[in-house]
Amino acid sequence: MVSRDEHSGTLSGLTDAEAKEFHAIFVTSFTLFVIVAIAAHVLAWLWRPWIPGPGGWAQLETGVHTAQLFLSNLIG
Repeated sequence: MVSRDEHSGTLSGLTDAEAKEFHAIFVTSFTLFVIVAIAAHVLAWLWRPWIPGPGGWAQLETGVHTAQLFLSNLIG
């Protein structure tokens, strides 16, 4: 059991060991989050790059037109 004196003097109220454990979990979780975010961005880039290619932004207009045709056939 941790005495109250061990917690005094810290803003968080954690002992040194508890703070180190929390930090380790936080760093691991943050690293995993960053890896998943990078993977999601790479997959999104491979699916549909957000910087225009040689055809410029006109390629986006073609994709929107195709989606409109698809949706109008679905609905109507």
